Amino acid sequence: MGLPHGLDGTVEGREYLTFRIAQEEYGIDILKVREIRRYEAPTRIARTPAFIKGVVNLRGTIVPIVDLRMKLHQDCRPVYSEFTVVVILNLLDRVVGIVVDSVSDVLRLSDEQISDVPEFEGAIEVDSIEGLGTVGDRMLILLDIEKLMSNVDMGLVAADA
Repeated sequence: MGLPHGLDGTVEGREYLTFRIAQEEYGIDILKVREIRRYEAPTRIARTPAFIKGVVNLRGTIVPIVDLRMKLHQDCRPVYSEFTVVVILNLLDRVVGIVVDSVSDVLRLSDEQISDVPEFEGAIEVDSIEGLGTVGDRMLILLDIEKLMSNVDMGLVAADA
């Protein structure tokens, strides 16, 4: 299967890294992903929100680690398994890690495969969702990870940066 091309020969759409948290599948812009690592317990920092698991030293860079399950489903207890990974992200001028249940694959989605987000109340602020992606029977929640991480309660990335 070839990549979708526009009339000028350019490749259409954007690529997303897809991952699972509980029964839901999410996607984030692959250009924000620096690397994917096996989960190792970070060093806990006192008086941080529960979803901030602590920090790790990544080749000399101190990286805060956020449990995305706890952030998105605030009443859930994290479950770490052999498939649990940390996705290291480059967000604005910061490096941040997010803990997810498992990584699925990288998908290219065209604009036609992405739907607008309906209005609803939920754990995620709607403006942190770019859209809903459809690939066959799969429905992906496409996160604007920079907006999600720049929320005031996160305190990891300045919202005005």
